[in-house]
Amino acid sequence: MVRFYHEIPQALRLDFYVRHHGSPDYTHIAKTTFLRHYKPMASYIEPKILKGFRDFLPPAEITRRDLLEKIEASFRSFGFLPIDTPALEYAEILLGKGGGETEKQIYRFKDNGDRDVALRFDLTVPFARFIAQYRGELTLPFKRYHIAKVWRGENTQRGRYREFTQCDFDIVGSDSPAADFEILLMMRNTLKALGGDVSIRLNHRGLFNRFLNKLGVAEKSVEILRTVDKLAKIGQDETRRLLAEITGEEAAGKILQYTGSHGTFEETLAAITALSGGESAESQRLKILRKDMIDSGTEASFELDPSITRGLDYYTGIVYETFLKEDPAIGSVCSGGRYDNLAGLYSKDAISGVGSSIGLDRLIAALESLGKLKPRGSYAELIIACIKEEDAGAYQTLAGKFRAAGIPCEVLLEAAGSTDGKQLTKQFMLAEKKGARWIIIPGENPLKDPLTLRELKNRQNREGLTLENVIDHIS
Repeated sequence: MVRFYHEIPQALRLDFYVRHHGSPDYTHIAKTTFLRHYKPMASYIEPKILKGFRDFLPPAEITRRDLLEKIEASFRSFGFLPIDTPALEYAEILLGKGGGETEKQIYRFKDNGDRDVALRFDLTVPFARFIAQYRGELTLPFKRYHIAKVWRGENTQRGRYREFTQCDFDIVGSDSPAADFEILLMMRNTLKALGGDVSIRLNHRGLFNRFLNKLGVAEKSVEILRTVDKLAKIGQDETRRLLAEITGEEAAGKILQYTGSHGTFEETLAAITALSGGESAESQRLKILRKDMIDSGTEASFELDPSITRGLDYYTGIVYETFLKEDPAIGSVCSGGRYDNLAGLYSKDAISGVGSSIGLDRLIAALESLGKLKPRGSYAELIIACIKEEDAGAYQTLAGKFRAAGIPCEVLLEAAGSTDGKQLTKQFMLAEKKGARWIIIPGENPLKDPLTLRELKNRQNREGLTLENVIDHIS
């Protein structure tokens, strides 16, 4: 029991007074009146979520699932197969090759069995463990896709959260340039299917490493790569300063020269080939990829950008990032590369791999800002009004016929009370709020009497319709 007025939390006192008196003036609250109306309750936990984590109400979740269906359809159209892995792994599995920035961002803890475990920070490292563990059961080259949540304890910003969904697709067991190009083509086709006009910027880590070796700073490549990877975020001056601390002023200037703009794809390839010491297997691979782009008529979507390095250690070959041409400021919405030695961490046999990952949440933020996503509150565009609650079974039977015809249909659960229009208006308003396009007003006998179809947007009725008439009209 509440014995004293001052024991009641201030927030509850304010809420009570506003509801009963309309003004939060505590000096005029009659304590006896408050206690007479206040009903003691059990202590409660404030509903809240962690920073960087989110709930999704139906309109937002419908948008996400609509996009995921299109993404998955694109993956399947290329013959890729789905897999899944645990959200929780042994920490040594996840950190075997990550380290550095990754170790600072990972959610890591001891479980009840005193095991050192962590939440996956991406889907690539668990996939490497998966390949090493089940190699004997897979047919190589193996093409997989994996859509799931990952967790990183990083700073939140627009389109970047601590819990987010990745859509990964990879080819393992092939070192062919054709595998590189198929991943690039999937990136382009999938994002175009979602309404994004994209620019895919690619580079070759092996060629950059050749350049660093020629420069005499190859032993510092990890630090250099991670610094260059921040170039777009921190700017050229700050990047130069950080590079100078690692390599010295002269080498820092040459690195920025290498990563700068050199013109067209062909001009850039010629420039970085020369800077790295001449023709090599890496420069030849980029030439092959360029030919594939031209042969497929997709060359306008790709740009050779020497500043693209990808900060993670496991990339060894081609790397790439994808930007929406209409909103490049949001950053890369799809990125990845070749990681020939990753699976070797968990097996004596190294397996070649190349893949990419779509950041769903960042992509949604970008498409929403561009007005390319239309939120909706329901999957059902057709709703059946409830005239009599005792006819619920008949309404569901009627709805089942529409569903069988491929038309999602929802049945309202509470009766209108009468058909004089005033009561039905509430159901019309509810149907509009749900995002439906049509509502059916059944007759006295829902399965035999003619139906009335109301188009909610223009508020026009079509009366005397059969079930087939309605299906034809909606279809």
